[in-house]
Amino acid sequence: MHITDIMRSSPPTFSFEFFPPKTPEAAEILYQTIRDLESYMPHFVSVTYGAGGSTRDLTHELVERIQHTTKLDPIPHLTCVCHNAEEIEAILLRYARSAIGNILALGGDRPPGVAYDKSRDSFQHAIDLVKFIRRFNESGAHPDRRGFGVGVAGFPEGHPATPNRLVEMDYFKAKVDAGADYIITQLFFDNRDFLDFRERCVLNDIHIPIIAGIMPITSMRGVKRMAELAGGARFPAGLLRTLQDCQSDPEMVRHVGIQHALEQCHDLLDNDVAGIHFYTLNRSDATRVIFDSLGIPRHRNAQASSV
Repeated sequence: MHITDIMRSSPPTFSFEFFPPKTPEAAEILYQTIRDLESYMPHFVSVTYGAGGSTRDLTHELVERIQHTTKLDPIPHLTCVCHNAEEIEAILLRYARSAIGNILALGGDRPPGVAYDKSRDSFQHAIDLVKFIRRFNESGAHPDRRGFGVGVAGFPEGHPATPNRLVEMDYFKAKVDAGADYIITQLFFDNRDFLDFRERCVLNDIHIPIIAGIMPITSMRGVKRMAELAGGARFPAGLLRTLQDCQSDPEMVRHVGIQHALEQCHDLLDNDVAGIHFYTLNRSDATRVIFDSLGIPRHRNAQASSV
């Protein structure tokens, strides 16, 4: 099912993101997380894609396992980095055979620690990947006659590669017009950034659903990691001050981080957000606390299947 179909039937959506495990121990943690969160019946889950091929086969395996052994609806990430057109087509055929309904098309991160020549990639930017998926959809290879639903990333704080915000929105408008059905944003910690981004989208005649990306802070080390993942996330001064005041107490840091994310969610819902996407870091505890505190009804069959 396309995400836009789900959004029309039961807005707002609530969803989770996982990344493929790299070790057997990490796999066990992930599968327990999936078991924990499956009972919440999120509208979908997304699975990230390793830079330069580091976890790509694991992504495909995890997506298919979620599709075939759980009640969850997986959305795989697909990136331009280190790929040619033949490889992307093979991946799309594989996902089509598994009846995967949606793809999140991304530019992707540079592979760490290796020489990388971007000019050798078949797709230089996410817009090129979006166009390719749309052409694939016209081939009729997908069991849904519409093909894949296509999502793209949004950057409420601005794209790190395009500091000119006016030019950035021109690029973003072109990416959406190439065939995007929905937007999932990068994480952010100040809702004013998201609301401003949403308004700028309207001003640029972008009217597809925008899902807000939320990542609860659970440790001081995580704060620095989040800033790296988001390409320079902005942390409100008040939040930083509170975290610094309790940094010697890990449990209090976790409480402050979860409370801030919960307040973000309440405010987003008050402002009619299309959906909230939780970056789980493959652990369920913080997400479950927020989900329970929001009082979100488990509107579908909440009986978890075995993973």
